[in-house]
Amino acid sequence: MTGWQAALALGLALALTGCSTPHIPKPDPASSSGMAWSGRMGLQVQDPLEQEQSFSASFHLQGSPEQGSLDVFNPLGSQIAKLQWQPGAALLQQGDRITQSDSLQELLRQSLGTALPVQALFSWLQGHNASAEGWQVDLSRHSEGRITAQRITPLPHATLRVVLQPVD
Repeated sequence: MTGWQAALALGLALALTGCSTPHIPKPDPASSSGMAWSGRMGLQVQDPLEQEQSFSASFHLQGSPEQGSLDVFNPLGSQIAKLQWQPGAALLQQGDRITQSDSLQELLRQSLGTALPVQALFSWLQGHNASAEGWQVDLSRHSEGRITAQRITPLPHATLRVVLQPVD
């Protein structure tokens, strides 16, 4: 998994710039529930056929599973990826590289080589124990801003850790 693929996973920031790139408007907080989260995330993917891959990054996420944006930052605070989605369109931008898809779920699958439970993840961030096929979530430390989710099936196994920080 390359750095940009991992950045997209968390879980995956998106906003498009330039005249030659497609444009997806920034989410309207009123229409995207205005929910926002910031913090750190880590993803480990254990594929028995490949070497274990992991990444960690800071993030700012805004919106909902239907419409939103995710900005991903390296440890020095530089933005490494932007992800933006709305019904019927999703874009990932890393530097000059842009990847498009018809849905956030499909863009994550293409970029990461594995699916993430987008609907459930937004519920988990709010402290709700939503089920996601093949995933187990631990929200016992959600009040401390900590979430851990593990994918048991199908392969590859994955562990997602999120540490939330107050949003300004």
